[in-house]
Amino acid sequence: MNFLAKHSAQLNGEVICPGDKSISQRVVMIASFLDADINITGFLNGNDPISTANALNQIGAGINIDATNVSITRREGALISSSNTIDLGNSGTGIRLLMGFISGLGIEATLTGDESLIKRPMKRVSIPLSEMGALITTSASGTPPINVMTGSLINNFEYDMPISSAQVKSAILLAGLTANKKVTVVEKKITRDHTERMINFFGGNVEVISEGEGRRITLHPTKLISKDHYKVAGDFSSASFLIVAGLIAKNSEILIKNVGLNQTRSGLLSVLKKMGANIQILNQKTECNEDVGDLLVKSSALHGIEIGGAIIPNIIDEIPILSIAASCAEGKTTIKDAKELRVKESDRLEAIASGLEVLNVSHYLYEDGIEISGVKEIVPSDQPIDSFDDHRIAMSFLISSLASSKDIKVMNCENIYTSFPSFFDEMKKIGLNMERHG
Repeated sequence: MNFLAKHSAQLNGEVICPGDKSISQRVVMIASFLDADINITGFLNGNDPISTANALNQIGAGINIDATNVSITRREGALISSSNTIDLGNSGTGIRLLMGFISGLGIEATLTGDESLIKRPMKRVSIPLSEMGALITTSASGTPPINVMTGSLINNFEYDMPISSAQVKSAILLAGLTANKKVTVVEKKITRDHTERMINFFGGNVEVISEGEGRRITLHPTKLISKDHYKVAGDFSSASFLIVAGLIAKNSEILIKNVGLNQTRSGLLSVLKKMGANIQILNQKTECNEDVGDLLVKSSALHGIEIGGAIIPNIIDEIPILSIAASCAEGKTTIKDAKELRVKESDRLEAIASGLEVLNVSHYLYEDGIEISGVKEIVPSDQPIDSFDDHRIAMSFLISSLASSKDIKVMNCENIYTSFPSFFDEMKKIGLNMERHG
């Protein structure tokens, strides 16, 4: 599925931010563990969360999805082993978190995924879980399929993460939660904390202590308390595409409503403001232990800056679209300490560089980052841009058409539906027209 993005003069209007993909996947796991009747609103009806929900149903959860509403019904008995292989599609979050979730339950399952997912590294999760007492095997290269067998998890397990990763941290915390064991995870740099917030929202006890640039996170065994309702905050990563679109389009003003503003996720706001972005936060509040608000975004004259260090884990998913903002900024923008991008849905550093080559935007690729020299107007070649089957790469380069002298064609955009299924409709609503092309 290829798309052609037509250059647009300006963007205007209001958009409601779709539900957060990370939160949607976590809440169906924890709500299934609660074994109670609960309604979830704002669920992201995208391929990844649906794959995770379907996987949970294969081990006995009672999850029913109706658009953005989810109902989970109390079942008779515990979650059970699955005799059939569980397919997580493209969901790296789903497969890694389920490794921990299932390990703590003491049941068995085999987890796999699509062609992209079965190439992604899983030892970063399987190694600490094995040290905790789980019985997990991967392929010889450390990739799926993953076999989770019945193990015996130890109490008072502590893990010092060599690489700060919210997925690794969450897998360990979920293993401790479902096994009713005390666990501690130490992260050198702060990562997204949706799992900690959600466990505490449902009456759990996760203690968080600052240590240098990172945190020491301890889950104390506590029986969770069911709630009738959970509202999923808007996905900041999805909002980031709308934000940058509003900044680089001429004479534009857009209001993005119901955006999740969790401080461990919204670091892109501070980065863009340092670049000169005109962004206002309105109607800020707390719902289900998550900060949310509306963002008013106006066209802005951006300038290049240096980005690296502790902020990187906070903005790791937004670096592709940040690269588009950098392409439209005066001067050079340097992004370093982002080697993690090489093991995402694609090698995102190579994918960004490949797309910038087509846009004729000067850049220099590092092993752990990229330097981008901004231009006043993007003048691309006539070549299409390869998304490498990566949703964030596809959306980023479709957005780049707003600062381009020509229409831009992006190849293989199917995976956009994994994280932002309403992307084409919402962008059309505010003025960016895209059409299927070949």
